[in-house]
Amino acid sequence: MTSVTSSLSSPLASTTPAAAPLALRDAWEKARAEQAMARPFDVAANLGVSEVELVAARAGDPNDVIRLRPDWDLLLPELGRLGEVMALTRNPHAVIEKNGRWTPYERTGPVAIVHDDGIDLRLFMNTWQHVYAVLTTTPDGLRRSLQFFDGAGLALHKIFVKEGAPEASATAFDALVAQLRDPDQSPGVTVTATAPPAAEKLDADIDIASFQAAWRGLTDTHEFFGMLRKFNVQRHQAMRLAPPELTREVAVSSARTVLEQAAESSLPIMVFVGNRGCLEIHSGRIKRVKVMGPWLNILDKGFNLHLREDRIVSAWVVTKPTNDGPVTSLELYDSDHQNIAIFFGSRQPGQAEEPAWQALAASLA
Repeated sequence: MTSVTSSLSSPLASTTPAAAPLALRDAWEKARAEQAMARPFDVAANLGVSEVELVAARAGDPNDVIRLRPDWDLLLPELGRLGEVMALTRNPHAVIEKNGRWTPYERTGPVAIVHDDGIDLRLFMNTWQHVYAVLTTTPDGLRRSLQFFDGAGLALHKIFVKEGAPEASATAFDALVAQLRDPDQSPGVTVTATAPPAAEKLDADIDIASFQAAWRGLTDTHEFFGMLRKFNVQRHQAMRLAPPELTREVAVSSARTVLEQAAESSLPIMVFVGNRGCLEIHSGRIKRVKVMGPWLNILDKGFNLHLREDRIVSAWVVTKPTNDGPVTSLELYDSDHQNIAIFFGSRQPGQAEEPAWQALAASLA
């Protein structure tokens, strides 16, 4: 399988004024009163602040938000103690939610991997800066979550202990929070601007012939990012500059076509959704595909995907040569040329791609 992370610009590029936390806390309470299911991401966007500011404004109340020390090497290996959780990763246009165990956890330098039968993550740790424990009262009981943010306030990943989980899960959560509790529980947080994505190198300055030769010479999907770095080519730009037989632009409705046909035929697929700090992956069959307004959804037991169809500006069928044969994907991009989501046929390393997936990709126009 391959990995991908979107290079997303920050929703905020300034430091929060000292007086802001109280106003943000009041705004959050008002939003929740008006709409019980109001999402922090949407409320923060409406207020023109980052999500971490909205969360941090409520710090100091041990029954609401608790700031934790960002000691990743202590905290992250212990998350398997929480038992089955729901892991959530989002970018501005897509949300993926998977149930499973947040274990085993392995870290090599700035990249960490979590991979069990349910949860499959790639974590880019050089972007992780803040973590909060958030306690939310729901009709089903107390919902406990750990929420991770970068320095600009973007929510990179969230872990939820499910309501009704075994008592051992709640006990483990409370113990981790007590162990990692930051002495500073004052409301508010300082955020820093994140540099916007680098401008694309001019096509005329790229050795396109060598780039295409390197693409045709790939032997493993994991070589793809090294190739982009070598030639200083942006991912969306690569769609245009690739060997013409290995990429083609298709209708933006192709995402719905792929999900509906995969569900109807029980074709196992892989779904990749990421941001600059986390990539989350689903592998397997999907069943229930439902369109709700602008949202294209997968609503399966243990796996949800929520995708804003109206934000898809371009879609590409992409082929990468490997020693196991071609690997085909459908890649979705927004108006800023940032990746929204990627779909693959489900396969294991060393195995060839399913002909049914190749046929489905070939049918897209």
